[in-house]
Amino acid sequence: MKKTKQQGIKYSVITVALAGFLFGFDTIVISGADQPIQKLWNTGDWFHGVFIMSMALWGTVLGALLGGIPCDKFGRKTTLFWIGILYLISALGSGLATSPYLFSFFRFIGGLGVGASSVAAPIYISEIAPAKKRGGLVATYQFNIVFGILIAFFSNYIIGQYMGEGAWRWMLGVEAIPAAIYCLMILGIPNSPRWLLLKGNDEASAKKLLQQLDPEGNIDERIAAIKKSVLKTKSNFFSGQYKKPIMLAFLLAFFNQVSGINFILYYAPRIFETAGIDQSNTLIASIPIGVVNLVFTLLGMYLIDKMGRKQLMTIGSVGYIITLLGVAWSFYSGAEGWMVVFFISAFVGAHAIGQGAVIWVFISEIFPNSVRANGMSLGSGTHWVFAAIITMITPAVLSAFSPVTIFMFFAVMMLLQLIWVRTKMPETKGKKLEEIELELLND
Repeated sequence: MKKTKQQGIKYSVITVALAGFLFGFDTIVISGADQPIQKLWNTGDWFHGVFIMSMALWGTVLGALLGGIPCDKFGRKTTLFWIGILYLISALGSGLATSPYLFSFFRFIGGLGVGASSVAAPIYISEIAPAKKRGGLVATYQFNIVFGILIAFFSNYIIGQYMGEGAWRWMLGVEAIPAAIYCLMILGIPNSPRWLLLKGNDEASAKKLLQQLDPEGNIDERIAAIKKSVLKTKSNFFSGQYKKPIMLAFLLAFFNQVSGINFILYYAPRIFETAGIDQSNTLIASIPIGVVNLVFTLLGMYLIDKMGRKQLMTIGSVGYIITLLGVAWSFYSGAEGWMVVFFISAFVGAHAIGQGAVIWVFISEIFPNSVRANGMSLGSGTHWVFAAIITMITPAVLSAFSPVTIFMFFAVMMLLQLIWVRTKMPETKGKKLEEIELELLND
């Protein structure tokens, strides 16, 4: 029986985490289509940055900010299913687009899926996971984001080699296959027990699921603790009662993007070309980024419930600073282009073990049951607003500033992150969601 229960949790986590695979694939696949699309439709830097490269991210902002509404109203499972439908429509529409405006529309649709996914998936996994394993299980979502990124890099390279002039259409359209598989798999998972109890008015089903998912402890006490947490936290989300978790979520998401991670992932081929790598080799030079990202994400997943969230953020912050300074030095000294590839790959490793492993876990943990969807929307929305701004302005920034200046800016931001982590960030490792709620609201 215990084995069957564990298999049920694993199936649910793996299935929901596939939303992360589509997230990673969808956001990064555009890097291979970046320059071919600009040449095809002869777009200027600002038009290209706003409508082609960042339009999906503006959809992501909207999806993240509004994603908490269907999560609460219709449930986490239903929301996750429709996220898959958005990915499917976006993949087919982007691959078949006949104008930059139509292309932008379908990329926006995919962005809605990415944004809502970054709200619904971590919430769902955090609510079904046992406290001692929650960090690693929620981090499975991040692993799948990274795996999707890696597959996108490989897919772009392979398709670019064999599909000729219209290769970018295949790069984007192939996502329809995993999106359809995900939609079918999501039908087989249960609802979140906390949603059933607090929003779905189905205490009997919630009690049964909680007992199956985490049989340790008294189930009636667990139900009572969840209900009590809601009675204590019925004020408006922005009333001031939740100011500490709101500030923690905002700053974590803000620092995530001013590290330069999306700047690098979206524009890796351009950065490598600026470093002197031949254009024909820029796609293959991007593959080490995906490999390092995957390996260090696995390491982060292994360590997050052992070392804790704060310790991983400290390690990642130090790694950020060293590697960003290394990239700046490489450009300043005129080092070989492959030195830039090395330091950027190391930077991605630092991100994967720190922010990459922690962000979705931490934000999904720190808000009370009654406002978790709102809190996740705020944290995710902050993340995507800054991601969209950075992606939108990058073509113009690359033309206006030297790479040395850009990477030095990111390094300074990561020094500030390190100070914040060491002085303000609490540890949530191994604590039940209701325990974390009490600590943060009573602090």
